[in-house]
Amino acid sequence: MHPKDNPSLNRRDFLKLGALGFGALAMRPWERSLPSQDFPQSERLGRVVVGKLDVKSRPDAASQTVGTLYEDAVVAWLRETTGPMPYRPNQRWVETPDGFVWSPYLQPVRNEKNVPLNALPETSLGPGMWAEVTTPYVNLTLANPPARAPWLVNRLQSTLPPRFFYSQIAWINQVRADDAGQIWYQIQERYSYGDAFWVPAETMRPLTAEDVSPISPEVEDKRILVDITYQTLSCYEGNTEVYFCRISSGALFDYQGNRVDAWSTPPGRHRIWRKAVSLPLSGGSAAVGWDLPAVGWTTLLASPSTRPIGTTTTACRPRAAASTPARMTPNGSSAGPSQSSPMTPATSPSRCPAAH
Repeated sequence: MHPKDNPSLNRRDFLKLGALGFGALAMRPWERSLPSQDFPQSERLGRVVVGKLDVKSRPDAASQTVGTLYEDAVVAWLRETTGPMPYRPNQRWVETPDGFVWSPYLQPVRNEKNVPLNALPETSLGPGMWAEVTTPYVNLTLANPPARAPWLVNRLQSTLPPRFFYSQIAWINQVRADDAGQIWYQIQERYSYGDAFWVPAETMRPLTAEDVSPISPEVEDKRILVDITYQTLSCYEGNTEVYFCRISSGALFDYQGNRVDAWSTPPGRHRIWRKAVSLPLSGGSAAVGWDLPAVGWTTLLASPSTRPIGTTTTACRPRAAASTPARMTPNGSSAGPSQSSPMTPATSPSRCPAAH
């Protein structure tokens, strides 16, 4: 059954019914995906990354609340400005058509459609390709139920649609066309729990050889400087800064305000051990842990027992104590008090999870 076949069936009921009927759809699951999402018409967009977000009349936390946005809402990103946000290091606000929102609660995204491929290229890993989500989010249809990954089980139990979000990267291992001629890709993360999904091909951009090729391979003196205070990352070739972005470092405090050094980004000099196009990442415990699929451009640091290779990474301790610890969000910027999860590695390579 599809929502269009029964107008009285709301989305929550449909999702519950869909979870029970996954087995019947296993042979042709791409033909029963969730409806595609219509996003605002704007070159730059923002996706809400918290449960609830107030829209203010001015870029000021004390100004009148003129609206409310909820998680995964997508708004037009008109411009950035600065304004008061007490006890927070980040003073940036984003203007939307309906008012101003505090920027750390928005992931900067775009809505870019791609020309689907009818066949997969041959690679050293077999037929397939890496591809990046280029829409604010894309609804996923589970191709091989039951769900396995903790993040997926949690979303289905919460009657939330499984989704990948802008800039996530996954391995494509199949291409299919439905009866209407629409092309679908099957995603199956490498090194994960084994869940496979169907997604509309137009939402995924195949990575090119240039995307994964080394940057300035002839330069040997490379280092990455992570500033924990200002949540920034700078890449240097010699003494020249060649890249800069905002980042999301590991948490210093838990949801109760207690310091948790085990989660924080370790200061000091470190060597990069391995780089991956995409990996699933997780941490913590079943009660208070986190589980993230398809994290792109992942960099792993060498442990004391690992032979270090490659670029040096330096993480700086705060130059001045912030008045309130910052909560980090997937857009790579600080976002509120006390509670935090290391949503993206503080030592990511040449890319950061932001619109480009």
